[in-house]
Amino acid sequence: MVASFVEATGVTAVDSHTYAAKFDTEWCVGSVPHGGVVTSVFLRVAATHFCTTLAAQNQPHTISLHVEFLRRTQEGPAKLVVRDVKLGRQTSTIHITLSQDGREEVVGYLTQSNMNTEAGVSLRTLWYLHPPSRPPPLDFPKLFVGGEDPHWIEQTNRPSPKFRKVSNRVRTFLPREGQVALGLVDEWLRLESGERFTNESIGFVSDHFASVIEGLWRNERSDTRLPPFWYPTVALNLDIKKILPPEGVEWLFVRVRTKCIKGGRMDLEVVILDQMGEIVALSHHVVLVVGTERNLAARRNGQTKI
Repeated sequence: MVASFVEATGVTAVDSHTYAAKFDTEWCVGSVPHGGVVTSVFLRVAATHFCTTLAAQNQPHTISLHVEFLRRTQEGPAKLVVRDVKLGRQTSTIHITLSQDGREEVVGYLTQSNMNTEAGVSLRTLWYLHPPSRPPPLDFPKLFVGGEDPHWIEQTNRPSPKFRKVSNRVRTFLPREGQVALGLVDEWLRLESGERFTNESIGFVSDHFASVIEGLWRNERSDTRLPPFWYPTVALNLDIKKILPPEGVEWLFVRVRTKCIKGGRMDLEVVILDQMGEIVALSHHVVLVVGTERNLAARRNGQTKI
């Protein structure tokens, strides 16, 4: 039976500053746990840590995250150790190290606050999606069941679904008439299990999208077949703007865009909106573009690098 998202990103306290997780094969890309799943595990550790060990801080919400992927993670158990870096009245910052088999593989800093009690200036800006996206679905249940929306259609031809197993855990809806620009992907997401997205899910959402380089590749190459690439994340930043309701939300919109792909490395800018068009989170990634053999290569001396 396939693990649910909550199960796949679940954490258990070992002591006041140590947590255990277990990465499930069905939430992997090849042999490597999906980077968004790892990021959501970091968010769950922070949420658990600030409602138990640091409950007195009254700072339940992650507002900022920076994660560095040092080495490939793998299926199975993982240990996450928390260091309380700064405990403050308005914000607090923790450092998390994820290790497997004695290898430090992922490290991150997370800043916590209480978005319900934040005080200070709030101003409307003139920001909007440019170029504008296709109109959002008018009837989300109808889109989900029958794909009848005139502007959006479910992605059914998932590339390499046996390699990118995690893609089977999400239902992705793309513009029926194609993306509005090259190097850009707009999508509506829904978890295949029917689970709802919560703030801890945002890490996963920020790192799950259809290939952003496919259109660019076909635009420049005479051979339009995209090679079997793997896109390991080197660094991921997340700026969370909004608290999702406790019961979660069924749908989120994602726009991902790259500005420069050079030497096997690309940037990604990610915008996450809710059904009302409000910004939920902003994210920026540094990503490598490498062959899938790098994902499946045997580990050497217990210190496998990406």
